[in-house]
Amino acid sequence: MSIEIRGGVELPAVREDIELHTSDGLTLVGELSTPYDHPPVATLLTLHPLPTAGGFMDSHILRKAAARLPALADLAVLRFNTRGTSSPRGTSEGEFGHGTAEAADLEAAWRFLESRALPHVWIVGWSFGTEIALKFARAYGSDGVILLSPPLHRASDEDVAAWAHDARPVIALVPEHDDFLQPTEARERFAVAPNIEVIDVPGAKHLWVGENYTRRVLDEIVARTNPSALPLPTAGD
Repeated sequence: MSIEIRGGVELPAVREDIELHTSDGLTLVGELSTPYDHPPVATLLTLHPLPTAGGFMDSHILRKAAARLPALADLAVLRFNTRGTSSPRGTSEGEFGHGTAEAADLEAAWRFLESRALPHVWIVGWSFGTEIALKFARAYGSDGVILLSPPLHRASDEDVAAWAHDARPVIALVPEHDDFLQPTEARERFAVAPNIEVIDVPGAKHLWVGENYTRRVLDEIVARTNPSALPLPTAGD
């Protein structure tokens, strides 16, 4: 019997509760999801939205990426709670660091993926997570960066401009009706790094609510990380 792949559908994968250990002595909780019976072809290191506004590793786009993409696109997906953030998986130690102390959280996630020798890592940030990526991800040898709903609050023009001569692809998906940064202003703010690809998403809002927008985001991620997996199926056994 075929089921529609939407909402909370969770496809087969190996899902492992993991811990990350930061350079300043904190333990962060997370999950690594990998394809069920073969190695991944690429890896997503995900950074969640603002924890003081309800963001965590289970924020829906990241949860659905982990639920679907190991099976549909042969991707590994790392999700974790940044310092001081709670979810059903547990609570990461420490306190919210306002996008500064979280540099050590990204470092811990990167070192974990290196320890597992996971391939072709792409850093995927959503909202607050884009700020961490823009400020600190240049230090790591990722294949590229994907920014979902970048608010450009904590990431300065200087942080953005620092990417201008980076050869890696950086893609910003900007919702038409975003609460913080809409496409026209986004193009102006990102102009200091013209190599960053800004993609307008008509009709979308900051939280990407609705299955059509979930699929658009996941399609854009897969188009960069494993394009041979497209088009993603919308139903399965």
